[in-house]
Amino acid sequence: MSDTACCGTVSAPEIRPKLKTISIEARANDKYKVAVQAGGHTVYVDQSVSAGGDGAGANPVEYLFVSLAGCIATTGRIIANQQKLDLRGMDIKIEGSLDLNILSGKSRDGRGGLTGIKVSVALESAMSELERQRFFQELRSRCPISDTIAAATPITITAA
Repeated sequence: MSDTACCGTVSAPEIRPKLKTISIEARANDKYKVAVQAGGHTVYVDQSVSAGGDGAGANPVEYLFVSLAGCIATTGRIIANQQKLDLRGMDIKIEGSLDLNILSGKSRDGRGGLTGIKVSVALESAMSELERQRFFQELRSRCPISDTIAAATPITITAA
C-alpha cells in the first residue's frame, strides 16, 4: 500500500536524532584550581583569592553563565544565518543568586543551586518586531544549554 492510498497525503520523512557526545576531562589541585581539557583547550576553574583560591579562572557558576551566554550567541547566529536575518551583534547579561550558606555547609535549608537565572539579550539588528519575536521564540526552543538547565537534565555522579 502506498503512502497516498489512505488519505491522499504523503507523510513527512522521519527525522532521526543526530546525537553528538561531548566530553571533557578535569584535574583538581590541592586547593580550588581545576584544569579542564575541553575541545583542545585548557580552561581553569578557580575561586577568588578572597575565597581561598588562586584566582586563576572564573568560578563554576560564572562558567555556567559563560556557557549559557555562548550558547545563546551561537544559537542566535545559527538562526539568523538560516533565516537570513540582519543580526550584527548581541549583548547578553546573565545573573542569578545562590545561598552561600548551603555551599559552605553552614545550612541545609533550601537549595544548593541557583534560585533562578535572568537573561537579558539586546540585539544589534534591524529586525522588525515580528522577526524579533520569532527569533526569540526560536532561540528559546533551540539553545541546548538553556534547555539543559531548564529541563533539569539528570546528572549521575559516580566514583571512578
